[in-house]
Amino acid sequence: MVAEQRLPETHQTAEALVENGNETFQWTKQWYPVAVAAFLEAAKPHAIELLGKNLVLWRDGSGEWHCFEDFCPHRGAPLSEGRVEKDGTLLCSYHAWRFLGSGQCTHIPQSFDRETEAKHLESDRACAIAYPTQEKQGLLWVWAESGTQAHLDSQQRAPRLVPELEEKSERVVISSWNVRDLPYGWDFFMENTADPAHVPASHHGLVANRYKDTKYYDMIPVRQLTVQDGFAYEIKLKPDDPMQGRGVHDFQPPCHMRIEFSGDDGSQLNLILYAIPTRPGWCRHIGCQVLIKNQQGKLPRGLAFFALPMPIWLGHVLSSMFLHQDLVLLHHQQKNLAKKGRERWAETVYTPNPQDKMVVAFRQWMKYKAGGEIPWEANGDLHLPPAEIDKRKLFDVWSTHTQHCSVCQRALKNFNRASILAYGASAGCFGLALWLDARAIALKVETEQLAPSVSVFSVPPTASFWAAVGAAIVLAVVGTLVKKFSRLFYVYEFDHSQND
Repeated sequence: MVAEQRLPETHQTAEALVENGNETFQWTKQWYPVAVAAFLEAAKPHAIELLGKNLVLWRDGSGEWHCFEDFCPHRGAPLSEGRVEKDGTLLCSYHAWRFLGSGQCTHIPQSFDRETEAKHLESDRACAIAYPTQEKQGLLWVWAESGTQAHLDSQQRAPRLVPELEEKSERVVISSWNVRDLPYGWDFFMENTADPAHVPASHHGLVANRYKDTKYYDMIPVRQLTVQDGFAYEIKLKPDDPMQGRGVHDFQPPCHMRIEFSGDDGSQLNLILYAIPTRPGWCRHIGCQVLIKNQQGKLPRGLAFFALPMPIWLGHVLSSMFLHQDLVLLHHQQKNLAKKGRERWAETVYTPNPQDKMVVAFRQWMKYKAGGEIPWEANGDLHLPPAEIDKRKLFDVWSTHTQHCSVCQRALKNFNRASILAYGASAGCFGLALWLDARAIALKVETEQLAPSVSVFSVPPTASFWAAVGAAIVLAVVGTLVKKFSRLFYVYEFDHSQND
């Protein structure tokens, strides 16, 4: 007789938390941070995605950002391929229609005369579809619905801001924002950040050790689950564990995971993580670190070397070292579980340990309170893409970050210039070495009355010659290293089997 299959206690506990009440999470009546304003080139429109919708961000002449559907009402051309004109309007490059930030069309140049144009401009059908947009804490936030009612609804809900960024305190040190499009879904990002147990294994050698730090701990609910505000769990270590302190993972839907580490000395590290559902199988991550000094002015350790002061572009480039360590795992995890059936998640996985409690709670919140999946736009035409076998494509940095980041594009141009200058200077130094050698031969011929056809090997090179040759070699090496480093703006490959 086969014994009845029972789910682990972690699943049963989570189910009990979410089965009470009939309220459902509303995905479209939310604020989502879709970009970092400082990283966008203000003189051009930018295509973005949100919940499967194709949108465009642009800034008008007064410096205010706006978000439209990426669809010209005339013939459906993408407005993201347009221009921001000197008068601060957005121009569609197909037929030169122009729009204000409200979506109102101001110019239809193909009209018979001004009277005809004015009549056409009065039609609501000439307007671009605008979404409520605001800039807070350096991020551009977009409400996921358009229209008059959406504007009213958006005023009733605040975005998931970071309290420390609202305060002006000398104790708070904030790193720069980082942005990356990731080839796995929003739910797998949130599940991953709700899972501290993966850190020592996946991020071995960078922030932990897979052989020493994969320890037992419990996860205790510290903020009870609600439909709109999520829930929080605290990491509970064994009493004899030398690594004491308080760690709390706080899930705040639709897009925020706040991870707090409080040290025994009173200092605190907060990881501010946003994930935006862009399209099936992809999400956009925006994050930063917030370090809080203790009363003695001491900072916490921070997350590896990412907490050190560094140029913004360097932080962006080096983030690949962390993000790519679990990227392939999450990409294929999503595909593997999709084959088993999204609705059968609890029966497919085996999570007997308490470290998985928050992951289970998140999956139960998704199943019972958030519709089981994200309600993508496009009338059901969007599907989960197939698994990508070529890892190099998964490790792409250019299309997932650099091409969207004006800071990194400027840095890349400077690196390319530096490489060219280094190679040019190397060639110049080598030419100088040849000239110095020829000059030494000429002097030797002149002073010692040697035959003009004297061999170059009969005259020992001077110290200046060797200095010029050495400089040429050093500059060539520098140019090569700069060129090699600049490849990190395009791709960063990682292999766990090589990560000893």
